[in-house]
Amino acid sequence: QVQLVESGGGLVQPGGSLRLSCVASGSINSIYGMGWHRQAPGTQRESVARITRGGTTNYADSVAGRFTISRDNAKNTVYLQMNSLKPEDTAVYYCNAGIADRSWSYRDYWGQGTQVTVSS
Repeated sequence: QVQLVESGGGLVQPGGSLRLSCVASGSINSIYGMGWHRQAPGTQRESVARITRGGTTNYADSVAGRFTISRDNAKNTVYLQMNSLKPEDTAVYYCNAGIADRSWSYRDYWGQGTQVTVSS
């Protein structure tokens, strides 16, 4: 019954910015680590950024200094602010979260993905 829903993707020019959001809803007891992954055509899915419940962050080398991950625990939401976008950032972006539901069953959940296209 737990769901993650991403939003905020779209078409932007190189050098532009986007902010992605992902909201968790449903029968949630606790949310632990959250993160963003992306997958471009013909490639494997790769980790982009992650954040612990306490706010500790990690980034892939390819996005460090340009992207910022954050979360609002009261809103069950994780964000990805993307600045100085490059064509190679084009991909479907997925959020994920480790969640214990109200029966205390724990597992990783994934959203459906949102398309980000960087092109002139």
